[in-house]
Amino acid sequence: MNFSNPFLSAALAISVVSVSAGDVRAQQVQPSPRISVSATGTSSIAPDMAILNLSVLRRAETAREALNANSEAMTQVLAAMKEAGVEDRDLQTSNFNISPEYHYPKRASSGEQKPPKIVGYTVSNSLTVRIRNLEELGTILDRSVSLGVNNGGNVQFTNSNSDAPVEEARKNAMQRAIAKAKTLTSEAGVSLGKIVMISEQNRGRPRPKAFARTARLEAASDAVPIASGENSYSVTVNVTWELQQ
Repeated sequence: MNFSNPFLSAALAISVVSVSAGDVRAQQVQPSPRISVSATGTSSIAPDMAILNLSVLRRAETAREALNANSEAMTQVLAAMKEAGVEDRDLQTSNFNISPEYHYPKRASSGEQKPPKIVGYTVSNSLTVRIRNLEELGTILDRSVSLGVNNGGNVQFTNSNSDAPVEEARKNAMQRAIAKAKTLTSEAGVSLGKIVMISEQNRGRPRPKAFARTARLEAASDAVPIASGENSYSVTVNVTWELQQ
């Protein structure tokens, strides 16, 4: 006797449809061939501003004496900066510190160790200065040392506005990435398709240049010679294309 089960037929039909839909989805999620390239572009520009880190360090038997001596010297330095045309917005005090100085007695032959004794105090006061007129930088450095700056001396050349060189570096990076991708695909016998992703990995900053000539500053009678050079900015981009085969 021949008969059919309508429920069984429907289940088989649903199973066939499900498998077919699953095959379609599997084909759709397969990623298309792609190529990813990274490239770095650079741009150089002369600095138009310098950032100084100057410190005054004073020692005395008491904390009050050390503080008074430090304050007197720093007051003169600040006055000299303003006389040189440095604005209040470009002067910032930082890293103020008062520290005791200890004398450690030698250990006795019996092994007894006497406790350390305070023999004085040091007071340090740092000043961050932005110099917007680089022609005055050497003179300001020399004047500051003459007035009492005896520590620090770090100089960093920078730019008040780095948008233009960074934009130029970004364009250069993108051009390099496109040229690299074209070379790779040409050698592989494929072509570039549409861009599917662009990201900027980093944005370079000019490296600080240490000014480590304290001894020469103390002996200088004229303006300190300064070579500002150029600041180099760099940008790295990551670009991904689809491939056309």
